[in-house]
Amino acid sequence: MNNLMILTIALVAPALASAADKLTDAQIAAIVVTANQIDIDAGRLAESKSTNPEVKAFAHRMIADHTNVNKQATDLATRLKITPEESTLSRAMKSDAKRHMDEMEKLNSEDFDKLYLNDEFSFHNEVIDAVDSKLMPSAENIDLKSLLAKVRPALIAHRDHADKLLSIVHQMNYK
Repeated sequence: MNNLMILTIALVAPALASAADKLTDAQIAAIVVTANQIDIDAGRLAESKSTNPEVKAFAHRMIADHTNVNKQATDLATRLKITPEESTLSRAMKSDAKRHMDEMEKLNSEDFDKLYLNDEFSFHNEVIDAVDSKLMPSAENIDLKSLLAKVRPALIAHRDHADKLLSIVHQMNYK
């Protein structure tokens, strides 16, 4: 487990830590869409690779919830006439996610489930931290701040659910 956690942190932390400067609302919109798309893509991979019904159900929930948030974010950006703008953070997130997805695609079901759930826990934790320390303080538009505040409890619930499932998966015998 320690190797899986180290790998996940090594892949995710640099992306989220790289946004030291104040972000624009357009950059925040791109980060929100990117983070959600990363989770949607990981959920789709989990639905296809996992043999564990609980992991598949969790992945399905991630797809549904993050698709919904992406719709809300794109609708808000359209209404506010904000064109999402790439930033160092959104580009790093995409790059890290690609490397991580490539690694997960190579794993068997048991190893995949452990890495996927560990990644979901770590990624949600990092996104919560980014929302609190970078996105909310940088957001100028009240509606954008409101959307961030509205989705924060779901991010916490997703992180906690991934942590609970990870404990279960570690105790299971896949053989």
